[in-house]
Amino acid sequence: MILTVTPNPSLDRTYEVPSLDRGEVIRATGERMDPGGKGVNVSRAAAAAGRHTVAVLPLGGAPGALVAQLLDAQGIEVAPVPVAGATRSNISVAEPDGTLTKINAPGPELSAAEAELLLETVRRHYRPGNTDWITCCGSLPRGLAPSWYADLVARAHAAGARIALDTSGRALREALRERPDVVKPNAEELAEAVGRPLATVGDAVKAAEELREQGARAVLASLGADGQLLVEEAGAWFGSARVDVVRSNVGAGDASLAGFLIAGGRGPAALASAVAHGAAAVQLPGSVMPGPADLDASAVTVTTEIPMDLPLTEPVP
Repeated sequence: MILTVTPNPSLDRTYEVPSLDRGEVIRATGERMDPGGKGVNVSRAAAAAGRHTVAVLPLGGAPGALVAQLLDAQGIEVAPVPVAGATRSNISVAEPDGTLTKINAPGPELSAAEAELLLETVRRHYRPGNTDWITCCGSLPRGLAPSWYADLVARAHAAGARIALDTSGRALREALRERPDVVKPNAEELAEAVGRPLATVGDAVKAAEELREQGARAVLASLGADGQLLVEEAGAWFGSARVDVVRSNVGAGDASLAGFLIAGGRGPAALASAVAHGAAAVQLPGSVMPGPADLDASAVTVTTEIPMDLPLTEPVP
């Protein structure tokens, strides 16, 4: 079982448009409404793969009730934490060339009691011997201290759980001291964590190694169209995949993390699964998570011969 924790979930609306023209009336060619948040997407991808998953998340108001209904319809067990504020609603606008414009709402402010109840709900749903991973994902809502993830990682490790963490900024830096089993930054988050720009794959490898020195036991780094890196004690690997058409990159990193955990969470086979899931996700509309039929293992390459001098398609300044 994969237990996910999403402190700041959302109700996501995605509109596909011919082009995004400021100040104009735009007619959408397609639309979707999905439960959102990084951990929620990991649960959705795990469920699509046939894995049992439990999604722990604070929910409030009509948007929160709709998120719970949408997750239940996808066969995901929801462990809701009732909060006074309404769950946020986000909007994404997808253009045919793959350009995505996102508007993310701030979300509710959690009280100290709600923050503690969120931790307690994770504890109650963790099953030793049955829970493969606790996956903690996304930004922290207002009211939660930057050390909240660090507290969660410490408590989870004390209970014997393995922790995957996908967050950024101070929340990531605070959590590193508790040695999460794997962290999953993208290139921008990786650059922010080490405090310098990344121009090549080699720069990303060095940054991942620094995160390991700071406490991460393994680093799974998404480099956008260039591929993914896995740096852990046993070695380092680079993975990439052929992608024919990009429709939306919403949730692609979350699908990658789910693929990594589903395949065991370590080594080149898990990286290959992560790359396959991410590549499949960008070819689907909105934040649709890929299932087994969407994966193309033949399009994936994983190697220890990392192209250190390869410039990043989207370097981080």
